[in-house]
Amino acid sequence: GSFQSLSTAAKVPSSLSPSAGTRLQWLRVAAATVFLVAAVITWNSARSMTGGMPMPGGWVMPMMWMSMPGQTPWGAAGMFLLIWQAMMIAMMLPSSWPMLELYRRVAVSVGEKRPAFATVLAASGYFAVWMGFGAVAFAVGLALSSAAMSSAVLSRAAPAAAGAALIVAGVYQWSPWKRTCLAHCRSPLMFLGHAFRPGLRGALRVGIAHGIFCAGCCWALMVIQMILGVMNLSVMLLIAAIIAVEKLWTRGVFFARMAGGAAIIIGAVYLAAALKP
Repeated sequence: GSFQSLSTAAKVPSSLSPSAGTRLQWLRVAAATVFLVAAVITWNSARSMTGGMPMPGGWVMPMMWMSMPGQTPWGAAGMFLLIWQAMMIAMMLPSSWPMLELYRRVAVSVGEKRPAFATVLAASGYFAVWMGFGAVAFAVGLALSSAAMSSAVLSRAAPAAAGAALIVAGVYQWSPWKRTCLAHCRSPLMFLGHAFRPGLRGALRVGIAHGIFCAGCCWALMVIQMILGVMNLSVMLLIAAIIAVEKLWTRGVFFARMAGGAAIIIGAVYLAAALKP
């Protein structure tokens, strides 16, 4: 079957071909360079977006959700998506690299003419999904921030809503949907056994499919990050570490549930404080 053939292909060491090994090293260097550039952009953006606007209800509106003076909504969206994509590359590339490298090895073994370019296309499809996620996040965040700035009642309800959202995100970490999506992320060979298709279009399809499963796995953690501090470096590093441990540690499912339990507790604290007379 396709899984057995891919399993055999994936076990073929790249060292059998010196030229293939060299190309793999260059691909790793390119990936590391992209990661470092994204990390620098994310670091600088986070440092420039500290603070925010104090709001009724005792919370602070992050600068990420506010348009700068003279900035159009499209300009604000473009700036947000640029920063978001850099942040996603910095956070997700380390944990998604095992799948991308395995994809390249399989592409070489099945005779793909341009395996490195196909791997880049797979990565592009993967991060295109996260770009779409960011576009939805920006639209929702902008709508909520505009509503909060136009209504003191809604602004005062924001802390309670944040607490409820943290609880929902934490509960999702325990759900069968989370386990299913996490299983695909944790078993790239099994995933490729079902999703691999030859050609450049197939590479893009693999990346998009993996991105959809990854978004299904991690959307709750992204919501937690947005609530606790969308551009807070400490929160960002914490969520990135949780994602990596969930995907790479042998007890990743257990760890995902523990992270969910922590989110439920924090959400309950938020909710209790917001509803306190």
